[in-house]
Amino acid sequence: MRYLGLDLGTKTLGVAISDATKTIATSLETIRFSELDYDSAIEKLKVLLKDFNVEKIVLGFPKNMNNTVGESGKRTLTFKEKLETSFHIPVIMQDERLSTVEATNYMLEANASRKMRKVKVDSVAANIILQTYLDKEKGR
Repeated sequence: MRYLGLDLGTKTLGVAISDATKTIATSLETIRFSELDYDSAIEKLKVLLKDFNVEKIVLGFPKNMNNTVGESGKRTLTFKEKLETSFHIPVIMQDERLSTVEATNYMLEANASRKMRKVKVDSVAANIILQTYLDKEKGR
């Protein structure tokens, strides 16, 4: 059993997966869909949840820096409800403030090209979201 980490955007869904011991997160892929067509993203997730025997989803929660919930946060809460209704497994909200900035900085340090950063930033952000949750759960 594993955990799946998600970073939701308006046209993309970054996906990361934990190892079986729930210690290490790994970037998996970025699901692309038409703007705000979250139902098609759910369909693509069905395969991943089955293939990886996922028991919990960790969804990045984009709060404003002053801890309020803006439009992105509201969309994410709606997506959380869709996930819970579709899959009947726990969906945990993980604060994701600055995760995309952190992901971009990691890739810049690794000398990733601009094209590669554009392709990978969402899955790397999902990786950061999931790893943060795993570390918190293990008390690190």
